[in-house]
Amino acid sequence: MPNLKPTPALTHSPVVRKCFLLFLFVAASALALAQTRVYELRTYHCYDGKLETLKANFRDFNIRILKRHGIESIGYWIPQDPALAKNTLIYLVVHPSRADADKNWAEFRKDPEFVKLAAEAMKDGPIVEKIESVYLDPADFSPLK
Repeated sequence: MPNLKPTPALTHSPVVRKCFLLFLFVAASALALAQTRVYELRTYHCYDGKLETLKANFRDFNIRILKRHGIESIGYWIPQDPALAKNTLIYLVVHPSRADADKNWAEFRKDPEFVKLAAEAMKDGPIVEKIESVYLDPADFSPLK
């Protein structure tokens, strides 16, 4: 049977201790980051006939620009209800914190590429009639933290 006891050279090595401390620091940092993240549920109500334009904007440039400003996309949905499906886009994003969310959105709205592309998309009139935003914290039993 092999001897499975750690050797003193390994358990008392300064390199091993430093690696272990580094691991603990990284794990604690990741846990702290996960606990401060804030989710945001956004619902866009479009003017009649404008949902396809909005979906194209997200598909073609919005998601990429959101990411550039620290806004991580989780998912995008169209309601199954026929009346809502004609003009509603619902999506979920996550930010590192609520303060970062405010900063990220302010930077996104001023992004020169977004400003230019959004103006081009609205050449035939406004697209979104109303935006609803709700910030969310995961419940303690939520699989999504």
